Amino acid sequence: MTTDPKILEETLYQASLRDQQTVDGKGQPLRRLPHGATLKDLIVHTDERGEVMEMMDLRWQWNADPVVFCYYFTIRPGWAKGWGMHLKHEDRYCLLRGKCKLVLYDARADSPTHGLLTELFISEKRPQLINIPAGVWHADENVGEGELLVVNYPTIPYDHADPDKYRLPLHTDLIPYQFSATVHGG
Repeated sequence: MTTDPKILEETLYQASLRDQQTVDGKGQPLRRLPHGATLKDLIVHTDERGEVMEMMDLRWQWNADPVVFCYYFTIRPGWAKGWGMHLKHEDRYCLLRGKCKLVLYDARADSPTHGLLTELFISEKRPQLINIPAGVWHADENVGEGELLVVNYPTIPYDHADPDKYRLPLHTDLIPYQFSATVHGG
């Protein structure tokens, strides 16, 4: 059976999906963030001895809340953590190693971005700080080949007796997002 090359070309074109614009003419991302979420690029200084990167400085006026607590978490390749949400505090992430897909869902009824779902891809190749406002559901997936390492500076210390942490299963119909079935998580 021989297929007419013109029919094959038209069928392939009709079945294809055209790329959507993701950055403006200056290379800045066009994605929307949930109201109150912000990103700040970090600078890595390199010399013959190695590297240094400042991860938080209140003089940047990036986030007015002081550093009151700090911890790190890791995620193994093929795994995700989430969904999680806080009512009393913001998370402030600084990715140190790996590649992360951070998915944000704004379920806050009074937010101007209510219902917004955003995927952010964060990498050690472009260090950034990101704050996740209270009330925004978030999940972190390791999309790299090595272990993911993230430092968090939440705006309040962790209360072991009364944690400000609410969870949903990674695979839930309550958030309009589906992780790959091969992703492990909880």
